[in-house]
Amino acid sequence: MRKAEFKELLNRYLNDSLSAEELEELLAHLQKQENTETLQQTIQQALQDHSFRNLADKSRADIIFQKLMQQARNEQGTDTSPPRKPLLSILPWLAAGAAVIAGVFLVTYFVFIKEAPPKKTVVTQTTPTGDVAPGGNKAFLQLADGSVITLDDTDTGTLAQQGSTRVIKLDNGRLQYHNMAKQEVATLYNTITTPRGGQYHIILPDGSKVWLNAASSLRFPTVFAGSERSVQLSGEAYFEIAHNKSMPFQVQVHDMKVEVLGTHFNVMSYENETMVNTTLLEGSVRVAYKTVNSPVVLKPGQQASLHRQLAQNIAVHDVDTESVIAWKNGLFQFNSADIQTIMRQLERWYDVSVQYKGPIPEGHYSGIVPRDNNLLKVLRILEESDLKFTIEGKKLYVL
Repeated sequence: MRKAEFKELLNRYLNDSLSAEELEELLAHLQKQENTETLQQTIQQALQDHSFRNLADKSRADIIFQKLMQQARNEQGTDTSPPRKPLLSILPWLAAGAAVIAGVFLVTYFVFIKEAPPKKTVVTQTTPTGDVAPGGNKAFLQLADGSVITLDDTDTGTLAQQGSTRVIKLDNGRLQYHNMAKQEVATLYNTITTPRGGQYHIILPDGSKVWLNAASSLRFPTVFAGSERSVQLSGEAYFEIAHNKSMPFQVQVHDMKVEVLGTHFNVMSYENETMVNTTLLEGSVRVAYKTVNSPVVLKPGQQASLHRQLAQNIAVHDVDTESVIAWKNGLFQFNSADIQTIMRQLERWYDVSVQYKGPIPEGHYSGIVPRDNNLLKVLRILEESDLKFTIEGKKLYVL
């Protein structure tokens, strides 16, 4: 097949206008490709040539194209081949290419891939019987006087005046602190807390931005004063810190301290997770723990991990930062994650309780799916990897 013909088929596939015969021809061509670099270049050009009227059209095209890649993968016979195939290397690249076209990091659909060879056992098909809506912008703000504001129930505008600081709700999911003086007479503290099934974006008094994931809380002063800026975190948050060399920023997470000047980083420290992870995207951070003698300094793309129970040393390794902050971009993204790791994220976002009926499924799974889907749709995607579920109210059973 000539390159021009291939591009034409790709464009027609993006428009969902291929006949059954043309689809068979396209899949056959994909299966014959050994040079994935050339194939990627052709696909990239097809995406660039394609005209998307809006994000909805682009999202639909993403769905169609991801299904195409999965079809080609299935046609190659993954049951008897090694778990990772060259064709799969196209998937992460395609996500990045689509993001450039849309102007945002938006991936609509990825099939979850079980990396361990599938077991040759007969599994009774079970369809989830209920559904649960996804989480959203929900949070509670506790003011210095102890009063609590339910942020998702309040209108935009000024919510409170604390000393010289105004608390302003900008729009759905954003809170801003506006300081009208350099320093307060007394230090006042606020705490913002997201429930399970909630997330929130807050702009701190110094202009730093913080995105809170579900089941998290952040305690901070209404005005930063003195020689440092310090906040206390529980759960998970992504930080974009306003640069101020004379006043370093610190995040306290139990006995761990993350010190920064101006940078972008993510901290994950849930009580039910084994590891406490600090991941750096831009700038530089210093991670210290009280039981570890030597703190570590991270470079962009690195993650510092500390075992919650052992706490003997801080391990530093390179990571895929996009997968770490996928939650902030409205995605679930898993790279070789076991089923328990996946289920803990679903528990926090959908506010459900996960229980296992029988042995916990083995193997590791990779995939991406938007967090704005109802739980049932996420489970149906996971079921393509031979997992089975049922939903009963707020209980999710893994079979």
